[in-house]
Amino acid sequence: MDGWEQRRTSFGAVAADYAALRPTYPADVVGFLLGDAPRRVLDLGAGTGLLTDRLVAAGHEVVAVDLSGEMLAQLRERLPQVRAATGGAESIPLPDHDVDAVVAGQAAHWFDVGPAAAELRRVLRPGGVVGLVWNTRDERVPWVRALGRLLADEARDHEADQTVVDRFAAVLPADVVVADSAVVQQVTPEQVVRGIGTRSYVATMDDARRVEFLGAVRELLATHPDTRGAAHLQLPYTTRAYRLTPR
Repeated sequence: MDGWEQRRTSFGAVAADYAALRPTYPADVVGFLLGDAPRRVLDLGAGTGLLTDRLVAAGHEVVAVDLSGEMLAQLRERLPQVRAATGGAESIPLPDHDVDAVVAGQAAHWFDVGPAAAELRRVLRPGGVVGLVWNTRDERVPWVRALGRLLADEARDHEADQTVVDRFAAVLPADVVVADSAVVQQVTPEQVVRGIGTRSYVATMDDARRVEFLGAVRELLATHPDTRGAAHLQLPYTTRAYRLTPR
């Protein structure tokens, strides 16, 4: 198994912490992507259902698909009314022209664009849309910037992940509109550490390296002047949403 495949299939081992510790998405992102009228939506790479939850709350009928059975188990526990199926973007377990929209939160950088774009075309109804969303830690905040520097050697560049939007726009092809929002997590320092532990680059480390790496994160939070001694932290994220309308 190559490194990319290992990382994109690594989340099952950290599913419970992923559900508990990853940030949600701003409600206005769903309105931007889908409008106000209820739609039938595929949440692709749905994971534990963080974006699914927002879609359901907005009144949409959702089908959730993810590669990881462990992640979907968390989703089913939280959202038993949502139909969930195991599968990937390159082979979506839905019939042709089945959904009005396909959305992906924190997932599209794991898709193989060529076959995934063909599958999106297949399952979308005429006039359908594709919505791609990412949360990114807001490093305008000094302690978050220090955390980002610590993680940088192990993490892939997130902006590089988002170039997948340009590739999907070219292959589909599609017109793209972008919207920005934000969300803030209320977390303890230890929850920050455990949340970093759900990242693919940490989940795929051997045990000794993972303990060492997370120990460095814990030490940073214990010593940085903005987080030292704090019982609770506000961890800010910027959220960028892309609405792709296939031509």
